[in-house]
Amino acid sequence: MNSNELRQQILTLTKEYYKEKFGTKTFESGKHRVNYAGRVFDEKEIMNAVDASLDFWLTEGRFSEEFSEKIADFLGMEHVLLTNSGSSANLLAFSALTSEKLGDRQLKPGDEVISVAAGFPATVTPIIQNGLVPVFVDVDIPTYNIDVEMMRKAITPKTKCIFIAHTLGNPFNIDAVVELAEENNLWVIEDNCDAFGSEYKGKKTGSYGHLSTISFYPAHHITTGEGGAICTNDQQLALLVRAFRDWGRDCYCAGGENNTCGKRFSQKFGNLPFGFDHKYVYSEIGYNLKMTDIQAAIGSAQVDKLPEFCERRKENFFEWKIIFGKYPDYFILPEATEDSDPAWFAFIVTLKENTPFKRDELTGYLNSRLIETRNLFAGNITKQPGFMNKNWRIAEHLNNTDYIMNNTFFLGTYPGLKKEMFEYAEAMLDDFLSKYGNI
Repeated sequence: MNSNELRQQILTLTKEYYKEKFGTKTFESGKHRVNYAGRVFDEKEIMNAVDASLDFWLTEGRFSEEFSEKIADFLGMEHVLLTNSGSSANLLAFSALTSEKLGDRQLKPGDEVISVAAGFPATVTPIIQNGLVPVFVDVDIPTYNIDVEMMRKAITPKTKCIFIAHTLGNPFNIDAVVELAEENNLWVIEDNCDAFGSEYKGKKTGSYGHLSTISFYPAHHITTGEGGAICTNDQQLALLVRAFRDWGRDCYCAGGENNTCGKRFSQKFGNLPFGFDHKYVYSEIGYNLKMTDIQAAIGSAQVDKLPEFCERRKENFFEWKIIFGKYPDYFILPEATEDSDPAWFAFIVTLKENTPFKRDELTGYLNSRLIETRNLFAGNITKQPGFMNKNWRIAEHLNNTDYIMNNTFFLGTYPGLKKEMFEYAEAMLDDFLSKYGNI
């Protein structure tokens, strides 16, 4: 057989391998975990990964181009740059705004950035790593997104950017954020890592800010294992993100290509001699944070399933809402932001004041019964050991953030959840609450 015939045979066997290795599995109550997240895939992802491996191109190649184009089409965006994680995507999006090429709009050390403390560290760390000052604004309950009025009051002459996430897939008030940004000439970065597929006023989140980011970690809406992306409609920002991602180099040739600009040996940069090879000109202090083509191959198969995954997440969210809705005296249930349609990353629950049990008692019980829960990430990030002595300020107060730190948890909505899992979880919740009487 020739190489093409061998490749086809390998891919056919790969499909058979998937059926044998990962075929339908039944759920047994008390023996199998009700995970908060997990990979949902079929033979297509594995076949794509094998197909890319047989190319042995390894770095960005045909699957990277395909994956990027599918994301761009889904979000209605012009530029999508793949990277090795959602955290790297956040770092690159923010770092791009520190480029001298942005002139008066360049972010500089000491500038302030509006953020929240009730979230994941990767939204805050790029601000600190670049020497800017996070300004922490409290959040609302039960949307768990930024308090709009407090955000408005937090603006000072030092404020240059708003960098916040759509919490657990629930869009923040995008109209208010964009309006405030336009009034004050601020950059907006949407951390869309938990909300890939959510909508606000009929338009996808991740398509409103100057830059937005996505994560493809296994817990998220689609996965490449590790991986992420930065999205923008601004060509200059896209070039800057690429430069920071690709060692800081000024050249934007794709891997394996040369002289895309047609001026490789005929330009002058910095104090380099005229005609210095453009492929080795570095205009930014950058990194190497690219995605591999094998990861992109998996992502290309995953993104085709995204609409279905989002619908399943919405359905699973409402399954939890029915279960917890039986106990209105104990729990604050989550609410979608007005005019939004979240593709929920999770179902978030907060204990009401004077509830006769603590959050950790309930989550400890559920986890002992193999029902996974998670706290709302860092709780209050200003109290985390790595952030306590860093340069940040609190806008007014973090009262809701502190309450969340002590009283809030979430359960999964990922597409792998089954009816039997919800039935088991409901029975365990009922069992835990039975000692406190019927509500």
